Amino acid sequence: MVAALAAVLVMSGALAACGGAPANTPAQYEVLARSIPGLGEVITDGGGRTLYMYAPDRQGLSRCYGFCAQQWPPLVLPRGVTRPKAGPGVRASLLGAVRRANGQLQETYGGWPLYLWIGDTGPGQATGQADDMGLWYVVSVAGAVDRGTPRS
Repeated sequence: MVAALAAVLVMSGALAACGGAPANTPAQYEVLARSIPGLGEVITDGGGRTLYMYAPDRQGLSRCYGFCAQQWPPLVLPRGVTRPKAGPGVRASLLGAVRRANGQLQETYGGWPLYLWIGDTGPGQATGQADDMGLWYVVSVAGAVDRGTPRS
């Protein structure tokens, strides 16, 4: 009995260490749709955090590295995953990936490499909208740059 209990505890710890999430929880790299007041339907990561595009990328390779990528972390696919996952409300045909200089695959939507903003502390926020002199914007579910103004 003690050995069986110990085995269960070891397996539980192993699953937690691997980031095992309940089956109904979207993967962090899954792209979802979410309505944000003032912006409409935009895309988010699996945790509900708003995704942004960077104007200098010009719908191509990522140009955000170093300090930029520390402030605006790219949405990358986990090791071994080669295709982004479309969640409800997202057009799978607009999803893609580009290879970053370090070999990671960064997710794209409508051709735009996708980023998170460290200033957004939770789901549904869009505090990076039009940040840094208008270089960062949310992306609509249609794949267009959304230049609207979020409302609180």
